[in-house]
Amino acid sequence: MQNPFSREDTRRASKPRASRGDGGRGAKRTGHRSQSAWQSRDKASDKARANRVRASREHKPSRLTVLINHWWDRLLTSVTHREFGSAVELYSSGRTTRDYIWNSAGLAAWGGEFPLLTIIVTQLVGVKAAGMFSMAYVTGMMLMYLGNYGTRTFQVSDVNEEQSFAAYQIQRFLTCLIMAAVGWVWCVVHGYGHEMVTICTGVFGFRMMDALSDVYEGRLQQQDKLYLAGISVALRSAASLVVCTVVLFLTRNLAWASMGLLVSSVVTFLLGTLPLALLETPKSRKPQLVEIREIFVQCFPTAAALFLYAVIDNMPKFAMEGALSYDNQLYYNAIYFPAHAIIMTVGFIYKPQLVRLANVWADPSARRRFDVIIFAVLGLTAGITAIVAVFMGLIGIRIMSFFYGVDFSQFTDIVYAMIVSGGFAAAIDFLYQIITVLRQQEAVTRLYLLGFAISVPVSYGLVHFFGLHGAVYASLVTMGVLIVLLSIEYITIRRHA
Repeated sequence: MQNPFSREDTRRASKPRASRGDGGRGAKRTGHRSQSAWQSRDKASDKARANRVRASREHKPSRLTVLINHWWDRLLTSVTHREFGSAVELYSSGRTTRDYIWNSAGLAAWGGEFPLLTIIVTQLVGVKAAGMFSMAYVTGMMLMYLGNYGTRTFQVSDVNEEQSFAAYQIQRFLTCLIMAAVGWVWCVVHGYGHEMVTICTGVFGFRMMDALSDVYEGRLQQQDKLYLAGISVALRSAASLVVCTVVLFLTRNLAWASMGLLVSSVVTFLLGTLPLALLETPKSRKPQLVEIREIFVQCFPTAAALFLYAVIDNMPKFAMEGALSYDNQLYYNAIYFPAHAIIMTVGFIYKPQLVRLANVWADPSARRRFDVIIFAVLGLTAGITAIVAVFMGLIGIRIMSFFYGVDFSQFTDIVYAMIVSGGFAAAIDFLYQIITVLRQQEAVTRLYLLGFAISVPVSYGLVHFFGLHGAVYASLVTMGVLIVLLSIEYITIRRHA
């Protein structure tokens, strides 16, 4: 507090009449004491105010802390009172900008996890171990298509909810059990040792939790809350990356780190994805057996097509497993990551709009607009592919060499071949999604069967003669064949629509 009187005013106001005996000395002492008292009060007041401000800053929680505490309280209340499905929804729908931002963040976290993990594993436990981890991860991704069963697009485009969400949940639990069984058979057939079996168990389980979470994130997207689904994916991917890295850094044991992936994904599912979907979407009606059967029947062509596509995409890696050492698996996947970036970037653009694309197709008067959107996305895919190729030529290959500790300049030619293959793969994925929206999944299955028949001799033959280079060229050939077949199929469907 500032003194309302100046020093001179204070002296005059407090100066008493001097007596003859003290000659004015008593008045001087009184004025000095009054001034000291005012100054002491000022200092005490300023100190108290500073302490209050400091205490307020120290005890005020951050926005993240408030959000976590609020979510935890809401979760505990819902579990205690069994309010799932009947709780008040707190997060709004129809947020297009937020959908794009968080869906992109989720896809970036999900897509970037594998490249980051391979770099970390390479640096901490070596190239051979990174090759083993890459093989397990790739196989887990392939098995995840069994768990997903191709229902995501079918689910989110079920705008009239002809099948109940409860039926989708039961169907997904069943497909995840199938995925786990096939994964066990895979390890037995390949005769993996204890370390590789443990790595596969952790990675396969992690991918199975991804497949299980997908049905709940699809529910959020169906209710036009895609941004919440993106938050769920980002949280699961970030937590798994951190846990796996910390365990590997502390133990240098890849098997334990792989199990860390599984544990972290289970925890984030139980505390995040599951309650978020149940609290923020309408309560589902009771499932009927016919609904579950209908989902299996309707989505089987898509599931078969996606699984076949995963096998086709990974066929060069399977051909390398028996013929080449595990370090070649790392080299192949590292070269593949720029192509994967193309697929993810294109997905960022069109996947948030699948529900709207389904609505556009439902309007017969908007079919020409639908075609324009298709050609625009395909053109954009070609442009993104060209940009990635230029980037890799300028600095991308040097960046890869720095992070992996491997000279990738010796693989420049197959890096470009893989980028072109990635552009084809992004276009294939987009056309598959569109054909599913048009409810013509059966056609895709036939095409992928043909692609599978081509990929087997091409992959094994080229790998046998040219090694790693042959694997990349096999990918380019099979993706090129598939993009031509799918393009012809889409044109045929549109002509008869």
